Amino acid sequence: MPDLVLAEQLEKLSAGELIDRVFAENGGPACITCSFQAEDMIVLDLLRQRKPEIPVLFLDTGYHFKETYEYRDHMQRAWQLNLTNLAAKKSVAQQETEFGILNQTDPGKCCHLRKVEPLMDGLKDYDVWFTGLRREQSPTRKNLKLVEHHELPSGKVLLKVSPLAAWTWGQVWKYTAEKKIDFLPLYDAGYRSIGCEPCTAIPSEGADARTGRWGGKKLECGIHTFSKKAEE
Repeated sequence: MPDLVLAEQLEKLSAGELIDRVFAENGGPACITCSFQAEDMIVLDLLRQRKPEIPVLFLDTGYHFKETYEYRDHMQRAWQLNLTNLAAKKSVAQQETEFGILNQTDPGKCCHLRKVEPLMDGLKDYDVWFTGLRREQSPTRKNLKLVEHHELPSGKVLLKVSPLAAWTWGQVWKYTAEKKIDFLPLYDAGYRSIGCEPCTAIPSEGADARTGRWGGKKLECGIHTFSKKAEE
């Protein structure tokens, strides 16, 4: 089947139908990376309806908001999540002793050490990787496909699936409200894209959600750009 035809078919599916198709055609181990933001919780809700024990990978950078950790623990208990916290090789204290405060001097290196490296290692055991990415989130994601093959630095190729790629911010909150999903309290304070506390701010009115990250100096931490798209 030509890739263009397949892509057009997938765009017509609902998020749940896409997940069903992925599971029907891929029998290998699957996981979801989850930062416990609203989009991730919707994908996780849909996945739990089909595979309640699906592994949930959380990048514990050591720099998250207190509210993020509290919400993570609350949802793990409420939804009985099969949660794995992925951490960097060095603790925050060790890293700051060796390199100083990287989130101020070299945020790209900080993200690589505390996010990219742990995730690339954590994904090695899976064949299917679900995310909550959406095209609307930033210009860097406007061409996001629902399903992509990605090659990890190790050479392993896995299927990366973003069921909400075409969703709007309004759709995210409509689903959250209809399904009565508890959400991260930081949204009530005006945050739109929530990562590590030192690198997250409330975006300007009307700006893309991710402009509040890293002081507007970059839009991606690297976990969705360090792996490369494999040949389809």
